[in-house]
Amino acid sequence: MKIATPDLVTNSYFPALAAEELGLYRAEGLDAHVELLPSLDAVNALRDGAVDFVAGGAHSMLLAFPGWKGAKLVVALSQGTPWLLVLRSDLPARRGDITMVKGLRIGAAPGPDRVFIRVLGEGGIDPARDGVRIAPVPGALDPGASFGVLAADALERGLVDGFWANALGSETAVRRGVGKIVVDVRRGDGPPGAGQYTFAALSTTDAVIAREPERVAAAVRAIVRAQGVLRKEPARATEVGRRRFPPAAADIIAAVVERDLPFYDPAIGEQAITVMNGFAQSLGLLKAPVSYEDVVATRYRSLWTR
Repeated sequence: MKIATPDLVTNSYFPALAAEELGLYRAEGLDAHVELLPSLDAVNALRDGAVDFVAGGAHSMLLAFPGWKGAKLVVALSQGTPWLLVLRSDLPARRGDITMVKGLRIGAAPGPDRVFIRVLGEGGIDPARDGVRIAPVPGALDPGASFGVLAADALERGLVDGFWANALGSETAVRRGVGKIVVDVRRGDGPPGAGQYTFAALSTTDAVIAREPERVAAAVRAIVRAQGVLRKEPARATEVGRRRFPPAAADIIAAVVERDLPFYDPAIGEQAITVMNGFAQSLGLLKAPVSYEDVVATRYRSLWTR
């Protein structure tokens, strides 16, 4: 069983990786492996049948499955919009003040950059008018690259003034003393509602569910068990990180996971889908509202109970 993810070195999709490295897929009778496929490649591979699941941003499924036709979310990996705004530590930026991006060069990966632009718009910032330059980070598109860590590197080298990335990249910049967190929308910073634009989820196709419903159920159970292990023993995240992360990221993943434990909830609520679909419509990814049942594989809802 192949599970594709657009970002391997991250706290956001971490339960999918933890389920592999802690032997939880295996305990459910699955031979599953999480592999990196950059950005759009992951959802396209799912659409084409090259992989069985995608661990990524829930809304990104619409890039390969218009109108949610042919795909479903089966379990949440972590709740809330998973990216944070980090700016240079020498800037006089106050927590929550998104206007500080004016005139700055901000690194953002393809996909998350669209979320960032929406956050800016909701905060009254027009990138063109306000001189916000949103650009990729050097090396971030290379196979095996971790955007968050590379973004911290770019900030330290003065190639960008800030970045929009996951909490692992944010923590890297903070610990090096080169950056500070200005906006964490999951924790209420920034425009109202931005923290619920999307969330991290495990997704698959209707065809896989129809063909192998019990294997999908086993994958969901493994994810829920992984989240449970992390809640009880967050230090075990280091064990996972040392097997799959660069050393510097492996050293800090447990601290990031422990701080994010409230977000490791497998349930996918109806309100979360309503907000996410509204966000997708604002981006032009969705033409009309879609029902909860057309987005979520509700047959697995009973397995989300912790």
